[in-house]
Amino acid sequence: MATKKSSDNESVQIIEVQTATITVAILGTTPLILNRLSEKTKHELLLPKPRKTAADKASTLKHDPLAEFRASPERIRDESAPTLLAVPSVALKGAMRTAALDLPGANKSQVGRLTYVEGEMLGVYGIPKVFSTIVRSADINRTPDVRTRCIVPEWALLASITYVKPILRDQAIANLIAAAGITVGIGDFRQQKGAGNYGSFTVVGMDDERLQRLLRDGGRAAQQAAMDDPEAYDENTEELLAWFDQEVRRRGFKVAA
Repeated sequence: MATKKSSDNESVQIIEVQTATITVAILGTTPLILNRLSEKTKHELLLPKPRKTAADKASTLKHDPLAEFRASPERIRDESAPTLLAVPSVALKGAMRTAALDLPGANKSQVGRLTYVEGEMLGVYGIPKVFSTIVRSADINRTPDVRTRCIVPEWALLASITYVKPILRDQAIANLIAAAGITVGIGDFRQQKGAGNYGSFTVVGMDDERLQRLLRDGGRAAQQAAMDDPEAYDENTEELLAWFDQEVRRRGFKVAA
């Protein structure tokens, strides 16, 4: 503990700030939808294209489901990384901060200041699949549209959280993450949004059989194979993709394989 003399000769004690790091194993309890901002959207924001004419719209595809699927997840480029898929670490920290709103004695801004999730990206274990569903646009008419994203039905991740002692403790961090998994979640259409219930999770021990299976079978090689040759998540997606493939061929459109 450092001591500093103030201007009026009174001693001011400055408490040394200490930190600790806890690594937690997170296991998904509901499927995780990955939906990052696509490169196409980023390019449009940086340099918008001219408005399409009726002829342009008639000759180009509005959607390319498989391209949208492959563009939706964050990817780790380092080929030595154990996973290909990832979520931003701030997604987990945001879930913890939001969960603090519903817990007694917890403060959202304090949790944000006193915790830090290590790394920019958290590797996600699990096999990705194609998920197409009907959504409502944000316009005044709530226009229906189809969105295709990457969904991971069974998933897990490992996260290291650094926190300030003694204000927070290991058990408090574990409890906060567990609460975030129930009330907030991560990814698209998550529990936090109210209508959705995707992206929920729980904290498990490293010896959990479900976790160990995902760590063994849901790593980078298996994920890359699933992205290259994807499977539909459900019957609705399978039917939409089959119809789309047949229809674009009939109309003479070309899409990426």
